[in-house]
Amino acid sequence: MSPSPSPFRALRHHNYRLWAGADVISVTGTWMQVLGVNWLILTLTGSATSVGLSLVMQALPTLALGMWGGALADRLPARPVVIAAQLAQAALAAALAVIALADVRSVLPIYAVALAGGVVTALGGPALGRFGAEVVPPADLPNAMALGSVLSSAGRILGMSLAGALLPITGNAGLFTLNAATFFVVIAAVAAMRRREFHVLAVAERQPGAVLDGLRYVLRTPWLLAVLALWFVSGSLGRNYQVTMAAMSAGPLASGAGGYGLLSTVFAVGTVLGGFLAASRPRLTIRLLLVTAFVTGVAQALSGLMPSLWTFAAMMVPIAAGAVALDTTVSARAQLDSPEEMRGRVIAALSIVSAGAGALGGPLLGWFSDALGPRVALEIGGVACVASSLLAAAALARLSGRTLRQAVRPRRRLEPGLKNA
Repeated sequence: MSPSPSPFRALRHHNYRLWAGADVISVTGTWMQVLGVNWLILTLTGSATSVGLSLVMQALPTLALGMWGGALADRLPARPVVIAAQLAQAALAAALAVIALADVRSVLPIYAVALAGGVVTALGGPALGRFGAEVVPPADLPNAMALGSVLSSAGRILGMSLAGALLPITGNAGLFTLNAATFFVVIAAVAAMRRREFHVLAVAERQPGAVLDGLRYVLRTPWLLAVLALWFVSGSLGRNYQVTMAAMSAGPLASGAGGYGLLSTVFAVGTVLGGFLAASRPRLTIRLLLVTAFVTGVAQALSGLMPSLWTFAAMMVPIAAGAVALDTTVSARAQLDSPEEMRGRVIAALSIVSAGAGALGGPLLGWFSDALGPRVALEIGGVACVASSLLAAAALARLSGRTLRQAVRPRRRLEPGLKNA
């Protein structure tokens, strides 16, 4: 019996160790800035809607420009694009620090920085994804993605905690300055990597119509469409737990801000467990994806029936773990099962679907919670996720059968006696 694979096997690679260390520092800084921006907007406007508008500003460029970023990533070397994107993000964080220090009383400059940051993410994000795939061999890429989920969850927890502690001392400007510094840590890590240990992906030829080629590839790849459709439903109706946890805390559970804080912490712990679960798997398969989507949907529907804060919190652990395992598996399969020269555009398609799901799902679940109650909203979302996982399983099974029949037909023409054997 072969030993189970190590959940930390990607860390054997020098370049990935540098990338992972820089990533957790960068994510920590990002979440420090998120808290600072939200607090600054609330201080200026007193409106939660204004905070939500800043999130829309960040998401819109991905929806509009994501495929162009993917086309650039497929054509250009990833390393210089990553460095340029880090410098741009550092400059935007510094701009926010200047805005905070200048005591500007309008949110328009903040929205402008959010929009510019969204453009940088849309154009540079796919190259960042390609570069992350080049620091490990293909066999260890799923493990690296799973560990990346763990590090992102840890960075989020650490960033929010540090921001809460530092905000009274440094003010918003201090948080933004610290985030700007974290981007130079990423640049230093990239500079320290060993060139001979990169696993460079094939690049696409420079030709007109690269964006349309990427769209055609996605639309003409049935298995990828099925996976993206499942991911969209689970991302919109099954992933926006910041909305439903807040609605449950304020409504049926009557636990207030303290209960919401507890649920957020438990959810974060579940994401870390989900990352380790995915990292411990030898392979992240489509079957795992379908099973995880189904089980997570059932758990979401059941969570709406939980009578107390503690029973609801207990349901958050498997739901959060399943969400991370689902995200990691989708990303791994979409990248590894697509041509290398199309990798950036596939990553861009994933980003577009994720942004669209978040933009649609948050308001929709909020409306369900207001109109029907948060328990019914959870049950609707859970049932939708279960149904989408079953439909995706049926579609993928049919595609698999069609592929098998296509593979067998030529053999039957060459071997006519096989039919009667």
